Parts: sequence; structure tokens; C-alpha cells
Amino acid sequence: MAATVLNGKKLSRQIEDGLQRRVARISSGTGGQIPVLATILVGDDPASATYVRMKGNACKRVGMDSLRVLLPEETTTRELLAEIEKLNADPRVHGILLQHPVPAQVHERACFDRISTGKDVDGVTAHGFGLMAMGAPAYGAATPAGIMTLLSHYHIPLEGRTAVVVGRSPILGKPMAMMLLNANATVTICHSRTRNLPGIVRTADIVVGAVGKREFIKADWIADNAVVIDAGYHPGPVGDVELSAVVHRCAAYTPVPGGVGPMTIATLIAQTVASAEKVAAGSGPAPAQERP
Repeated sequence: MAATVLNGKKLSRQIEDGLQRRVARISSGTGGQIPVLATILVGDDPASATYVRMKGNACKRVGMDSLRVLLPEETTTRELLAEIEKLNADPRVHGILLQHPVPAQVHERACFDRISTGKDVDGVTAHGFGLMAMGAPAYGAATPAGIMTLLSHYHIPLEGRTAVVVGRSPILGKPMAMMLLNANATVTICHSRTRNLPGIVRTADIVVGAVGKREFIKADWIADNAVVIDAGYHPGPVGDVELSAVVHRCAAYTPVPGGVGPMTIATLIAQTVASAEKVAAGSGPAPAQERP
């Protein structure tokens, strides 16, 4: 039986169709005001610039606006914090995205955590992570939240399943593990220093590649009929999993590209729209658990 392709590109288009209608309702109810996502790019890294441009294009497709803040490579932590505070205080802005990574001299965690929780639509603050992990209302980190939406859309069962997440970054691996745990999966978090990593991955019903290394997870580590979520992207293009050698025997998988990436952007935009809906309803910029 052929594996199910978890088509994030197709689903993201469906999500955007719904977001267009929600943005139109916001505009009609507020005299023409529309959601605004502020993106901050520090430096001139070409890949980061491309990602920011893609997010801006997604805003346009659903009728939103994007506010681009471009800062020079030599920007200090103090200067970046000041820019974030301006956006926190700007009532026109409903979501704030600080593009990762920032230059080495910038204290990235301090800057992430300065973003208002109510505008943290990328789910990067420690406070937001804590709320999400405890099952409280919070915007989830965009990539793992997008993965959860994808799994739900394709009716992939999670409760009671064994999930192995390879990677422990604060904006992908760790929140991914917590979301799966909250969905009643049994979760193991692994990383490059895990002993007997191949043996642990082989126990998984669901494998999430979130380590950021090109084809780090080998096909022969993955059990037959597992669900494979590849959250990596590298030139080639390939992901974190040796995907081409496992697609013929897994139950479902996310293609690279066209799987996780589009869902990350769709989730970011959807959470910005949710923030704008809260403001339009008079409840102010507060976190919301709503998924696209």
C-alpha cells in the first residue's frame, strides 16, 4: 500500500482560502483595518531574506499587510530590543516575527522574550512555550503547530503512539515534543549525543526529524509503517531524513519541499489573524490557542 503524502503545500492553500474570508470580516467590522505582521530581519543573510519575503507574500495572498523592519548586521542587542518595544506598543501591529538566526553579537533569547506574548505569533517566547506546555492558551511555535495541523488533517492517530523527536531546539524540537505529549503520544526527545540513536528511532510509530543536519536520520533507522515528519530543509533539496530510501515502506511522510515548510508560514499567518480577531473583538492582544 502506497504511503500517504502529507501535502503541506495543498493544505496551506486551503488554510489561506479560509484566512482570506476571516481577514475580510475583520476589515468590514473595523472600518477597513486589516491584520499586520511585523517582520524583523537583522543583517543581510540571503536565506533569511528569502524567508521573510515568502512570509510577506503570504500576507498579501490573504489580504493582510506586512511591516518589514530591516536592521544592519552590526545591530546591538539593545538596539534590537528597542525596535521590538516599538512594535509591542504599536496598536496597528498584531504579530511580531524576529527572523532566526540573528548575528552573533545579538542575545537572541533576550530579544525573543521581549516580544509581547499577545503578539508572539511565531511562538518563540519562553512564556508562550511554558503556557503551551501546560496546556494553557498560547500561540504555538509555528513549525510544530503547523505539523500538528497537518497530522490532524490527515487523521494520523497520536494517542498512545510512540513518537521520537530528533532535535531539541527551543523553537522546534522541544515544542514539538510538548505538543505531541499534550496529544497523548508517548514522546522521546533525542539529539546528536543520544546513545544508540538508531535503536531508539526504530521504536517509533512517529519520527520527527528536527535536528537541522542533512539526511542525518538514516532510512534503516526507521521502522516499517512509521509516520515520518521531516522538518529539515537543505540544498538539494533534502531534509533531515534519508527520505527517498524510506517512502516505499512508511505509512505516511512529509515531502521535502512541500511538506512542513508551507505549514509553518500558514500557521504564522493564521495566528496573526487570530490575534487581530481578538483585538477587533475588544479583548486586546492576548494569546489564543486557535489553530488554522
